[in-house]
Amino acid sequence: MKSRLERFGAWVQLDPSTLVAVGRGRARALGLEGGPLWDDSAETAHPMPIEAHVSVTARCPVECVGCYQDATSDGEHVALDSLRATFDALAAAGVFTVALGGGEPLARADLGQVAREAKARGLACVLTTSGLGLREENIDDLRAFSQVNVSHDGVGGAYRALRGFDGATVAERAIALLASSGIPVGVNLVLSRETFAHVEATAERVRALGATELQLLRYKPAGRAASLDYLARRLTRAQVSELWPTLERLTRAHGEALSVRIDCAMVPFLVEHVRDPRALSRWGIFGCEAGRHLAAVDREGLVLGCSFERDRVGAPLADWQRDAGLEAFRAFAGDPPEPCRSCDLRAACRGGCKVVSMFVSRTFSSDPECPRVIAHREAQR
Repeated sequence: MKSRLERFGAWVQLDPSTLVAVGRGRARALGLEGGPLWDDSAETAHPMPIEAHVSVTARCPVECVGCYQDATSDGEHVALDSLRATFDALAAAGVFTVALGGGEPLARADLGQVAREAKARGLACVLTTSGLGLREENIDDLRAFSQVNVSHDGVGGAYRALRGFDGATVAERAIALLASSGIPVGVNLVLSRETFAHVEATAERVRALGATELQLLRYKPAGRAASLDYLARRLTRAQVSELWPTLERLTRAHGEALSVRIDCAMVPFLVEHVRDPRALSRWGIFGCEAGRHLAAVDREGLVLGCSFERDRVGAPLADWQRDAGLEAFRAFAGDPPEPCRSCDLRAACRGGCKVVSMFVSRTFSSDPECPRVIAHREAQR
């Protein structure tokens, strides 16, 4: 059991996929004692992240039109020694999980070794891949990962519509191969105007192939997606309104066989249907974690608020608690303007996606695609 003391008590990792927060009483029952950290009169710095997204390569054999990392076919890998140093720093900071991404991580011949280096430092390790390059010969390289998430953006031509090439067959082969090999496999599906209508059919397909988790991700204006084309690809207002009913249908249809999740950037889309933030926490849905529980490590080894942040240079992990750029994420989330300030979901949403607001408004602002924000601004005209 791995644990980390906090002001509230402690984080306790029961296994690589289960991290729970416990209060001080339960922490003491587990043999943990907070000492000065539990002195409520003492000043404390912002907690370190519990999860870090780590980019291991800039290389990918295909150059998707909306790639948020600007990966290319001749991109460079991050040196293994640099990754070792990153894992050392993350482990020392009390991080529990690292999520490896790219580019296409499978382009690295030493990917299995990278995962083993992370695990040797007590870090649970997960992977995101398109499936390109996955073969029966190298499947054993992925056994060091707690879970492998395959990107599949939809059946019925939705994948091609979003990415500019049809990788659905490759993704489905990877899902089936991982599942048949006993490696836990999830699916990441990016929601855009083109893919939204295919979500339920895609869920049926990936469940049949052996996936046990489906994570729906918001299309974000980062990397090659940070163009005017983003405005034509983001969800329509009607699709935003339909998100919660779609989630309800998915959970009724699949139950425990396929766990359905959404990323933190989509919490603003739920304000028309959900009023109690506790209902979201029961679903495992939380708002923007950038600069708080989540960190991203770029290919230079520097830390950003999240892996989609592109508007500033990152900082060393040692500056996590005092970096001005990271503090801007936290400050806005703690004291947003109206209509966020009076919103029932404020504690869960924390102002919505900062990457979207920076692209659309050129500053941190209330998420411009939130239905409540749209209505508020229209009422002021």
